[in-house]
Amino acid sequence: MNLSEVNWDINAAGSWPTPIKIIAGIIISLLVVIADVYYVSLPQLDELEVLEKDEEALKTAFENKQRKAINLPDYRAQLEQIESSLGEMLKQMPTKAEVANLLVDISQTGLASGLEFKLFQPSGEVRKEFYSELPINIQVVGQYEELGLFVSGLASLPRIVTVHNVNIAPMGKSDKDAKDGKGSLSMSAIIKTYNEGEDGAAKDKPKRRGGQ
Repeated sequence: MNLSEVNWDINAAGSWPTPIKIIAGIIISLLVVIADVYYVSLPQLDELEVLEKDEEALKTAFENKQRKAINLPDYRAQLEQIESSLGEMLKQMPTKAEVANLLVDISQTGLASGLEFKLFQPSGEVRKEFYSELPINIQVVGQYEELGLFVSGLASLPRIVTVHNVNIAPMGKSDKDAKDGKGSLSMSAIIKTYNEGEDGAAKDKPKRRGGQ
């Protein structure tokens, strides 16, 4: 077969020798397959990979939500318990009208414990998110047992009272501030009580979701 005698015009492909027709058919088939892979199959494979990743992410999210749904009754029970504890704490916070009486109760607790007050200075109200702090700077003198009775008495008050920045030091024998000049201790501290603020903590409390 002389290739120079073949008419290579594509329109005359029907007159090509059979071997050339077979080779041309194979080449065209290969080109079609390559084009199909490059323009159709590869994009579909990329899309499939993306969908598989999305499926895995959705599966993970579903499993997490399923675990939360299973534990939802426990979460609700815990929330109710927290709200109940918060309600009890709010009941122990004095209103503004009760603060004056509470200051008297703190002072009387110290005197009943046998302590001598050297300083009893209420400070300005410190506003927090849901409540207000009412700090009181104190300095008292007394025996170790009397100091213990005082702190224990504060914890027994019907309203919330906490003790901070406690500093205890012995009194010198020649110190005129000492009650008896022997074995006395001086204690300085900040006593804090709390109230609901001007508008009341109930208004500031975060509402439960879902209208509950």
